[in-house]
Amino acid sequence: MAELPSSQIRDQLTDRRVKLEGALVSAPRDAELLQLLSDVDEAISRLDEGTYGLCKTCQEPIESERLIADPLVQYCLDHLTPTQKQALEQDLELASQIQTALLPPKNLKELGWDTTYYYEGVGPVSGDYCDLLSFGSDLYFTVGDVSGKGVAASMLMAHLHATFRALAPLELPLNKLVEQASRMFCESTLPTHFATLVCGKASSTGEVEICNAGHNPVLLVQGSKIEKIEATGLPLGMFCEERFALSKVQLAPDDTIILYTDGLSEAVNTSGVEYGTERLIGTINENRSLSPEKLISACLKDLKTFQSGVPKTDDLTIMVIRKL
Repeated sequence: MAELPSSQIRDQLTDRRVKLEGALVSAPRDAELLQLLSDVDEAISRLDEGTYGLCKTCQEPIESERLIADPLVQYCLDHLTPTQKQALEQDLELASQIQTALLPPKNLKELGWDTTYYYEGVGPVSGDYCDLLSFGSDLYFTVGDVSGKGVAASMLMAHLHATFRALAPLELPLNKLVEQASRMFCESTLPTHFATLVCGKASSTGEVEICNAGHNPVLLVQGSKIEKIEATGLPLGMFCEERFALSKVQLAPDDTIILYTDGLSEAVNTSGVEYGTERLIGTINENRSLSPEKLISACLKDLKTFQSGVPKTDDLTIMVIRKL
């Protein structure tokens, strides 16, 4: 059995069955609908038998992320037919294109701020969330990391993107915006799903509000000092009624904010040692005078040197925001 709550799976399948039966009322001979209904009934039978989530060929567990994305999957990746493999590759390519289209513009200079970011998935799609958008005299910036990897995580990333894009125009207080997003995420995903996230609002006056929901520390560079802004709440989706506090700072020209996901801080070298936040702070300190784009390049170069050829195992995002 895959590591998914069986009650949640049964609820999803039952709900899907009800919808299919409703669709068949107006199209009782639709072959595709009839086949989907048969597939749902078969999946429910496998749940009853205790064989749900096991590959029909090798009887080994099917990849959890694929079951989350499609609870009707019956074969592990190693035992897909050539036609199924081709369809999966096409789906992943399309998903990658859609996710790329959701990313904000790079090297954005707006409302007195100079921003850029680096975004790289460990596979064709990523579970990291990265966004920049402006309303009135405020620039909103967000970096997050959804639990899990692959297609399922990328779907949750898209869900977060849509949620924040829908809430931002309401101009709620920043902590209320995050609380509402957390509630919506909690109510519309499985209990095993959550997302660490930093959401900030930067005013054209230099005032910045930051809400850190269980994410890595935000790094604030002001003159010769680099400070950490730690988490002010639990990850989104952990509890539907979670409350979040704010951190407020006033930035002067050339002051800089750096956000990142654990694909950077938790990357390991050949000895299994993590890169860590302190090494990142050292790299930033040595390159603080560089432009945001070149500062990110310096961080990536130091990460590559540290890893010494160890392949990446997690999605990676770095965002730099500097007051002009």
